[in-house]
Amino acid sequence: MADLIVPLIMCGGAGTRLWPASREGRPKQFLSLLGKYSTFQETVRRVADRSIFDKPIVITNGQYRFLVADQLAEIGAEADILLEPVRRDSGPAIAAGAAFAVKRSSNAVVVALAADHVVTDRAAFVQACCAAAGAAAGGRIVTFGVRGDRPATEYGYIRPGAPLTDGVFTVDKFVEKPDAATAQDYISQGFLWNSGNFVFRASVFLDEYRASDPATAAAATAAIEKAGVDLGFVTLDPQSFSAAHATSVDYAVMEKTARAAVVPVSYGWSDVGSWQAVWELSAHDEDGNSAQGSAVFVASRNSFASSEKPLVALFGVENLVVVASEDAVLIANRADTNGMKRLVQKLKEVAPQVTEDHLRVHRPWGSYQSLDNGSRYQVKRIVVKTGGRLSLQYHNHRAEHWIVVRGTAKVTIGDEIKTLHENESIYIPIGTPHRLENPGKIDLELIEVQTGSYLGEDDIIRIADDYRRS
Repeated sequence: MADLIVPLIMCGGAGTRLWPASREGRPKQFLSLLGKYSTFQETVRRVADRSIFDKPIVITNGQYRFLVADQLAEIGAEADILLEPVRRDSGPAIAAGAAFAVKRSSNAVVVALAADHVVTDRAAFVQACCAAAGAAAGGRIVTFGVRGDRPATEYGYIRPGAPLTDGVFTVDKFVEKPDAATAQDYISQGFLWNSGNFVFRASVFLDEYRASDPATAAAATAAIEKAGVDLGFVTLDPQSFSAAHATSVDYAVMEKTARAAVVPVSYGWSDVGSWQAVWELSAHDEDGNSAQGSAVFVASRNSFASSEKPLVALFGVENLVVVASEDAVLIANRADTNGMKRLVQKLKEVAPQVTEDHLRVHRPWGSYQSLDNGSRYQVKRIVVKTGGRLSLQYHNHRAEHWIVVRGTAKVTIGDEIKTLHENESIYIPIGTPHRLENPGKIDLELIEVQTGSYLGEDDIIRIADDYRRS
């Protein structure tokens, strides 16, 4: 029996092309944009067949570690989770993942996948992985080239060369993102979109990396050799990994290696890189409109609306995107796939908070959301998961009042421990050590009222913390 293919899922990106839904603190790979599961969860589910795929390796960063763990738990999946100390682009990330795979098995064949892509035909995807794995076992570094159905300008292209085995070809040429006229010419010549997903023998990939950038290959390998373990996460050695050159895997390896190969695929791939792509992947009414959440269309065509809470109504418009979150609204030309980068850059100058996090902020123990704030007060909704526990902490500038709305709260205040139930409340004076936990079988929900001269999140002095946050 052939060795299992090791999935390496790259999950550390923080793109904001789908703002306001996607933000630095919770980027698109963790969002349920097209159904019940996030794109990260769907990626893990695609490689769930244990007769073909081994236990996944997920590489992310410390900011997302508990999001990754929670989303894996939601779908009953397990993975080795590697934490990058700093972002170094896809090249060093894949190199570190390959080095970890070699530690598992010297002959490991890896499929490296982006966590934020969509594939609609899972069976065709698995078939492509198996075809690519055969070529990879023979020493090829294989990429999936998507048979494009339009002259896309947002992707790089691949010109396939001579056939190697059934369904696998050499790579004749990689080309950068083209203009519209060139893209049309590429499509007519049978060029393929570069999907940015790869299959390779881990040891071969590292050898090719060493040939083009020995310092970065050594840095990534050393980061694995000197890695630690914290709360079950594999922590890459910071000093070693920081020495890696930040570069894409295409530039570092694929455009330089003589081992490149391509499998042409048609498995419903999208990198979901714009609201245009979300609209294309969504169901439409007879006028081409698509909605998520509460939306009404009248005399409107080919538009997309998404809303977390408020009702969105579109009247007499065409080709629009309207996305309403609780703290921001986007209105855009649906077909302008390149304008979001400029918009988000402007927002980072004038209102950086709306690019960094949502009003609802996720924490390893649950979440909190600001409901109202003013001079010397703030009101929050706090949700603590079953078994979740906040740090033992105190504040120098604020007092807090907790009112339990749902569930059971175990509260520590100073040396006293109390249990609160629905409709009960408690007061925490300024400077008093306190802790909140959920000992029950359902989520704990409470309202927190803060009062004081300073209400920032940095006025949290942690005495003890289950999640080892400083």
